[in-house]
Amino acid sequence: MTDYDTVSADVEHEEEIPEDHPRYQDLLTRHRIEKGVEKGITHLQGMHAEGRGSAFDYLLGEATIPSADDAERVAAAHLLLADHPVLSINGNVAALVPGEMVELAEATGADLEINLFNRTPERIEAIADHLREHGAEDVKGLEADARIPNLDHQRAKVDEDGIYAADVVVVPLEDGDRAEALNEMDKTEIVIDLNPLSRSPQVADVPIVDNIIRAVPNMTEHARVLADEDEDELQSIIETFDRETALEQAEARIRSGEL
Repeated sequence: MTDYDTVSADVEHEEEIPEDHPRYQDLLTRHRIEKGVEKGITHLQGMHAEGRGSAFDYLLGEATIPSADDAERVAAAHLLLADHPVLSINGNVAALVPGEMVELAEATGADLEINLFNRTPERIEAIADHLREHGAEDVKGLEADARIPNLDHQRAKVDEDGIYAADVVVVPLEDGDRAEALNEMDKTEIVIDLNPLSRSPQVADVPIVDNIIRAVPNMTEHARVLADEDEDELQSIIETFDRETALEQAEARIRSGEL
């Protein structure tokens, strides 16, 4: 038995997980989701969603494939060109990449907005506090004074000066029906999802088939590199992107088994 075989996912601090473990990223995401549940920011259903994503990530080789990196660069260009970009944050996103989302917001001038399916005042406040602990100065989603049309559940509730008014929205780990509703509002929608066949990436303008713990830092890095480019160059990056090809290449990678 190797030392790797004795590493438990049930660790107190993520620093205890050895970075050279062959399933490091999987153990890391599992640990963060568990801690999110303990802190009251992640719903128990989020653990099931993470499990599904973990399976797809395994088939992707637990790596950012070239088409995903291209999509992350295009997403950064969209955010830099946007008049009112917003990053949507649910319980899993808050647990997995709180600091990374704050850094992406800072690099692109985007707002952060909490949006939950299982919405309670306690969860909203817990997530807002969690984001503030990771450097966020302003967090939207507390007012929820507007609604996305054609949605009946709690995820329809958004801030009027946030997602409702946004022209570009990043919606990681998104529900398919809400992704479709945002699409119908003619917003540029950037989706991060490990399943290229789910509704969310299928309707997204920029589908990113990647693990969120890799995708968000990659988007931030691309944004920093592109920050000094002029509008024509950013627009060129956007116009050369083929969303259908990105989805097809992700599906081909998953089906090929070439890990």
